[in-house]
Order: sequence, then structure tokens, then C-alpha cells
Amino acid sequence: MVDQELTWQGAVARWDRGLFDMVARRHWPGADRVLPRLGRAANHGVLWGGTAAAIAVFGSTRGRKAAVRGMASLALASATINTVGKWSVRRARPQLDGVPAVRQLTTQPRTTSFPSGHSASAFAFTAGLALESPGWAAVVAPVAASVAFSRIYTGVHYPSDVAAGAAWGVAAGLVVRRIVRGAQEARIVPGDERAAAGAPALPEGEGLTVVVNTGSGSSAAVPALLRERLPKAEVVECAGPDLPAELAAAASRATVLGVCGGDGTINAAATAALRAGVPLAVFPGGTLNHFALDLGLAGLDDTCRALTAGEAVHIGVGRFTPGPEGESGYFLNNFSIGAYPELLRHRLRWGPRIGGGPAALLAAWRVLRSERPVRLRLTGRPRSVWLLFAGNGTYHGTGPTPRRRDNLGEGLLDLRLVYGGGRPGPRLLAAAFAGPLTRSPVHTATRQRSLRIGDIPPGTALAYDGEYAEAPPALVLDVLPDALTVYRPRP
Repeated sequence: MVDQELTWQGAVARWDRGLFDMVARRHWPGADRVLPRLGRAANHGVLWGGTAAAIAVFGSTRGRKAAVRGMASLALASATINTVGKWSVRRARPQLDGVPAVRQLTTQPRTTSFPSGHSASAFAFTAGLALESPGWAAVVAPVAASVAFSRIYTGVHYPSDVAAGAAWGVAAGLVVRRIVRGAQEARIVPGDERAAAGAPALPEGEGLTVVVNTGSGSSAAVPALLRERLPKAEVVECAGPDLPAELAAAASRATVLGVCGGDGTINAAATAALRAGVPLAVFPGGTLNHFALDLGLAGLDDTCRALTAGEAVHIGVGRFTPGPEGESGYFLNNFSIGAYPELLRHRLRWGPRIGGGPAALLAAWRVLRSERPVRLRLTGRPRSVWLLFAGNGTYHGTGPTPRRRDNLGEGLLDLRLVYGGGRPGPRLLAAAFAGPLTRSPVHTATRQRSLRIGDIPPGTALAYDGEYAEAPPALVLDVLPDALTVYRPRP
């Protein structure tokens, strides 16, 4: 048995050395200038930290979450590989015989060879991105693979070291995903919204019409689950440009309007419910579900239980007047003018052709290169801003675009302004660090009941709950307190 194990280990070692020598002997055009530098850029996670910062500043909300998850995965992989992995198998570094001198690092690593820490960090960061934003992961994955290969190319690791490091990194990403899921479940805590007395109870869903956006990322099994849990409800499957009309028609004939989708879909449903004067039942089912999380809805079961018992709350709704097509527009989460709507506009334009991650990178490059601050008149005073953010209710967290709320019935606008001047990247980063301050040279955070915006330049973009539109010459932001009744079970 021992002899067989030694024979197996010897075969693996010979294969490992043979593959290492093959890489050393082969000529790789252009690699001598690129791969050693790429490996050095990844020292101490600098390359991945810079990438995460770029995604956080110029990416979408989902991109920022992916960047945070990627860095958390990298931190876990790095901490465990340096405290456990490196000392569990004390393998010597490869001999550099046969590795061309031009490839070799100026300073050779002194730690043990197995497993590769660079590979673990690269694949942990990429795995963290992939589990939140596959588009960004597709952009970063070739760089991560190149960093891992550079460790063999420069002669500091055997192929098995790199393979083990990559597997270690992916495992770290999966562990972080499990931790994040637990944290998200802990986040789903009902807020302080006022209970809505008299919300109709709908046993088995009688009087409920649910519109399911099949294009929002909802599971294909959701319609069947709804029909099983609420057999007397009407379930309508829809997607694309017909969705607003379908929601309006459903609201006109239903006692309660139900919707299954992400934040953009829920915004359209809330608009239809407000105009029809009916309560809203939200079934989270999209890529982004910030409204449902802030409200305290964990999923389909919570909404079904609330409908059956007639349990609901009043929430405030943000409004901008005039909105699209001259009518008032509404936002449940937030409204913005400036850099973020421009990023969203470019990303929506290019995303269907080149994918979400590349489109976000291209959009960020376009904004950094060509955009200018927006000149506005705020409450009668001229201002130059890179970003105007207005939240429906007070958000927690720092920076120009904070994260979550505890009370959707507060009836206040959470206003964040990033002033113009300089370039957008440094200004937005400075605003993020200045977030806790009420006022700084680059960033202001206040709470108001309304805001009048005038002298908006033609062609200026605005965004609300992830949707994009062109801004009118002037508009008013305010909040409609207790405007909408939304089903949620009592704590």
C-alpha cells in the first residue's frame, strides 16, 4: 500500500515537472514583456483592489456588490492560504534551470511553493464577481487566468501549485456566498412603517391579479408556484414593452395588484397601483430586489401569508414632476441625475450587443473621457454637480449612493450631491470618503421634503429605480407620505 502511494506521488511529481519544463522551453510571443509585469501587479492584491475600486465607482449597484464580494473572497483566500495552506505542504520552489533569465523575477519568493497564493487571490476575486455579476466576471476571468499562468511562466510555481491555488480561491468565493446569504437573511427585518388598517384579506388569492415579468430574471417556476399557493388569483405572464399596459389593465380590474419582478418592474406596478388606487402585493423575483429587502420581504411565502391574513403597511413614494410623457413619475428607491444615469444610458445601449460587464466598462470609459458636470439650478441657486441622488426615505451608509433603509414610510428625501469640478472619478471617490460629513468640499448630504430643480440642460439623463429617461427642463422632487399600501406580514 505504501509502495503504491509512493509510486502515485512520483508519477504526479514527474508529470508536474514535465509540464513545468515544457512551459519553460516554449517560446510565447510577447509574453516576456506582459506576464512578469502582470504577476507583479497582482502582488498583495493590488491589481484586484484597483479593479474592485473601478467597478465600485463606475459600475451599477450590482457591480458594486460584486466588487465587495470579490474582495471579501480574496481576503478569505489570502488569509487562509497563508496561515494554513502554505504550511500544510512545505514544498520547495521549482529549480530555475531551463527558465530563461528574462522571465525570472528580480526577487524570488521565500515562502513554500504549494499552493499558489497569486492564483488563489485571482480566482477568489473572479469567483466572488461571478456569483454576483457574471458579466464582470467574464471581463476579469482572462486576466485572472493570465496571472495564474504567469506563476508557472516565471518559474516560481509548479502547475499543480497553480491548480490547487485556483481551486482554493473558488472555494473561498463559495464560502463568502454562503456567508452573504446568511447576512441577507438577517437583513430582512420589517421596518417601522405604519400598519394599514382595513387592507383586504384574500384567502387563496381571490381578487388578486399578479403580473409576472418573465424577462426580469424571475424563476420559470414562479407562475406555477403562485397558482398552487393562491389558486383563485389571476396570474398573467408578460415581458417587454407590453408590461406597463398589462399592469395598468390588471390594476383596473383587481382588488389587489400583484407583481413579480425586480425593482424596475415593481416601480411600474407601483405606478399602476397608485393611479388605480389599489394595494400592491410584491413577490420578489428580479435581478435586483432592494425594495423588497428594505420592506422586509424574504420571498413568495411572506407575501402569500400577508395576503391571506390581510396584513399590510403604508409606505411613502418619491415623485418627480413632470415625469416621462408629461405625467408625474414615481420612485420607490431612488432618483438621480448626473454620472450614474449617463452610465446607465450607455450600458443599456451597448449591453444587448456586447454583454453587461463589457458594456459597463465601455460606459465608464465614455463617462470618464467625455462627460462634464451638469449645470442646474437647485432651489433657485446655480450649481454644478457630477451626481444628484435622492432617496425615498433615509438611507444608511456613506457616500453619494448609500445602501439600505429602515423605514419606507418616513416621508423624506435623502439628498446626496457631488459637486462639479475636476474629473468625475476622483470626485466620486472623494465623496465616498466624505460620506459621514453633513457638508464637505465635494459632497453634501441633507434630508428635505421637496427639491425644485431648474435650468436642466437639454438631453440630460435621469434615472429612477434603475430605469432611464430624458430629464425635462425643470422638475420638482417630493415624497407622497403613506401613498401606497403594500402587503407585508406582521413581525
